[in-house]
Amino acid sequence: MKILLVGYFTETSKATITRHFPEGWDIVIVPPGEEILRHIEDCQVLIPEHVKVDHSLLSKAAKLKLVQTGAGYDNVDIAACSELGIWAANAAGVNAQAVAEHVMALLLSYYKNIPFLDAFMKNKMDQHQLEYTGSELAGKTIGIIGFGAIGKKVAEFCRVFELNVLAYARNAAAQSDGFVKMTDFDTLISTSDIVSVHTPLNQQTKQLINKAVFQKMKHTSLFINTARGGIVNERDLIDALKNRDIAGACLDVFECEPLPTDSELRNLSNVILTPHTAGMPDGLKFHKKRYDFFVNNIKRVENGEEPASKLNQIV
Repeated sequence: MKILLVGYFTETSKATITRHFPEGWDIVIVPPGEEILRHIEDCQVLIPEHVKVDHSLLSKAAKLKLVQTGAGYDNVDIAACSELGIWAANAAGVNAQAVAEHVMALLLSYYKNIPFLDAFMKNKMDQHQLEYTGSELAGKTIGIIGFGAIGKKVAEFCRVFELNVLAYARNAAAQSDGFVKMTDFDTLISTSDIVSVHTPLNQQTKQLINKAVFQKMKHTSLFINTARGGIVNERDLIDALKNRDIAGACLDVFECEPLPTDSELRNLSNVILTPHTAGMPDGLKFHKKRYDFFVNNIKRVENGEEPASKLNQIV
C-alpha cells in the first residue's frame, strides 16, 4: 500500500506521521511540485495539502483508489474523482474539538491581552508604567457563521463563558439546542461582538466576508477565522483593521499559505496570528485523531468497503 502525502512538512513531522501508519505501508511525503508526478502513477492513496487535485493530476494516477483530505476539500475536484472511479473522502468532524479549543484560546488571548502582557513581562518593563485594555467574555454576543460540527462545539464552549450565541447556516435544516439563536447573515454580522467563521470554502462562500460585511460589523467587534482563508477578502480585512472599521482579528488561515513574510497582517497590533495549526493540536502538522481516521479509512477501501465520510459515489 503506497500512500502519497503532498504538503510542506519538516523532517520531524514527516517522521511522526510515518510512524503512525502500519508497518509495511510505503509512506511518501513530498512538497507540491514536480516530485508529485514521480509518485502519483503507482500510489493507491493521495492525501493532499497545498496542491490542487484536478482531472489532469488524477488522470495520471493509474492505481489511485482514494483521495483522503482533512475537514476541508476545496482543493479536490470531486466530479473528476467520480468520473475516474476514485473515492474521495474527508475527515468531517474529526478536528472539531481541536479547532473549537483553538477558537477559545484566541478569544481569551485577545480579550485578556495575553500577547501584549507576555511581551511586557519578558521585556522587563516597569510595571508601574503598564497601560492596557481588556474585557470579560460574559454578556458578549458571538456570531457563528456555519453551524456544523466545529460551529456547534464552539457554541457549546461559549455557553460556559456566558456568551450569547447567534448562528447562521446556509442549510435551512440546521438546528440548535435552544441555547443558540439561529438568525440571518446580516443580523448576525451587525449585532455580534465577535464573528467566528466555520463554513467550508466553496463557490458560495468564496470571499463571503468582504468590505461590505466589515462595514456592517460593529467598530468594537472581533473577527475570527479558523476555517479557510479564501472565505475572506484579505485586502478588505487589512483595510478594515487599519481603518478601525473593526477592532481586531484572530486568524489561523490565509488567502495565501504560508502567509507571505511581507504581509501587512504581521505588523498590525490588533491582530493575533497562528500558522494554520488550529486542527493540529498534537504537534507540528500532526493530529492523532486525524491520522487514526486516515488509517481506518484506507483499510476500509483496501477491503473493498466504502470510505467513511465519503464525498462521492463510484460504481
